[in-house]
Amino acid sequence: MKCLGKESKRNMKDSKTGKEKVAGYIYYLSRVAALLSVVLIFLPACNPAKICDYVNKNMSLFTSGVAYGDLTKLCVRAFDRGWVQESSFVILFIGSLITCIGILGAAAMGCMSLGNNKLKRLGNWFGIGGAALQFVGLGGIFLAYSQIAQTTKPDKVIPNFPLGNWLLFLVMAIVVMAVSVITQCLLPKPAKEEKYEMESQYKLFLMFLPFAALCFVFSYLPLYGWRYAFYDYTSGGTLSADNFVGFKWFTMLFESEATRNDIIRVLRNTLAMSGLRLATSWCAMAFAIFLSEIKTPWVRKFVQTFTTIPNFISWVLVYAIAFAIFATDGFVSSMMVNTGVWAEGKNLLMSSSGHWFKMLAWGMWKGIGWSAIIYIAGIAGIDQQLYEAATVDGAGRFQKMWHITVPGLLPTFMVMLLMAIAGILSNGMDQYMVFDNPNNTNVNMVLDYYVYKLGIMDGNIPFATMVGMVKSVVSVVLLFAANGVSKLLRGESIV
Repeated sequence: MKCLGKESKRNMKDSKTGKEKVAGYIYYLSRVAALLSVVLIFLPACNPAKICDYVNKNMSLFTSGVAYGDLTKLCVRAFDRGWVQESSFVILFIGSLITCIGILGAAAMGCMSLGNNKLKRLGNWFGIGGAALQFVGLGGIFLAYSQIAQTTKPDKVIPNFPLGNWLLFLVMAIVVMAVSVITQCLLPKPAKEEKYEMESQYKLFLMFLPFAALCFVFSYLPLYGWRYAFYDYTSGGTLSADNFVGFKWFTMLFESEATRNDIIRVLRNTLAMSGLRLATSWCAMAFAIFLSEIKTPWVRKFVQTFTTIPNFISWVLVYAIAFAIFATDGFVSSMMVNTGVWAEGKNLLMSSSGHWFKMLAWGMWKGIGWSAIIYIAGIAGIDQQLYEAATVDGAGRFQKMWHITVPGLLPTFMVMLLMAIAGILSNGMDQYMVFDNPNNTNVNMVLDYYVYKLGIMDGNIPFATMVGMVKSVVSVVLLFAANGVSKLLRGESIV
């Protein structure tokens, strides 16, 4: 059957006419143009709508088209004095929005060009419509600039048309329009009974594309903020050549004794917490194994549900639970006083004694059920014939667990261990922030919480950015180092 499937695909490729093959090559131009347009609408430096100094330089075309308040927040005085008309900015906003919608149409055309002829021809109409909308939107942006350029106070408004950015979007719209029209003429008309279809490999690619886009926007694009580590920036200010300081904050990390002592203390707490987490990382696997051995279905489901729910509880609520139990007038303190063990109530949450183990216990209570789900899925993937063969050979329950289940879960455990080693400097912030108090802050301050306090609470954004930047680089180095050791010792790796 596989041979027949491959043969049919080969015949379909061979049956394509010369015009269809030419259209297939031409489509690459529109795909590149559409992809580039989608990326550029999120980059402030490429925004064609920054037509005067009253438009924030940090605004992207996307923001210009969806946030009218952000577009005009610097224009109140200009509107009141009559330097510019508000209608000009309304046109600018509408033009930016229409341009963004047109780019989405071009992106849809690029996706549909991966299907059969019927889907391609439908996509061409999206491309033609999207390009037409881009022409209208870019025309609106130019019209808005023309109106602003006629101001009687150019020294106040400073009209400045970003012609290069505007032409770049215009060229890409022309490319999409030309490709859509040409391929529409080249592609044969499909039969009426033909369905809209796309090859499975392209379907999987398009299913992955939103995840890739989200990953780029929320994981990679924010790395642009690393530039703050090289400036003497204060909140509310702007980045310019005047406040560029190079590696000042990096050298300060080693030159300042107070800063160096703070970093050492924070790293001590971070590594201690992470070390305890690594030392107990096997607990989730053990819990999953014993959970799978519960033979009564409703008991197993109850235990799994009961231990998974805490993962979805906010750390604020977790602290509220802890406060109700361990505060001065909490359950434990009240019970000890009523039984005569303690003369007066004690606030166990304020004590720094054994704080690291307390944090570990709360973290395990909250996350062990959720972490076990991965191992439960791994157990379900183990060949059941291995258990049947072991039963025939007279193996007991614990022997089957030790010789079949544990070895079957070791690859999953190693992957999780490598990821934990890579994130050894990442303990999170919210847990330690809610449990922080003057008595335990010396042993509670971990790196993520330290960066938060530096940047948000103390306003030292450049230094906080630098510390976070170094942490990220170290985490990547640790990941590849752990991966190399795993490949050397086990012959397996995850990267």
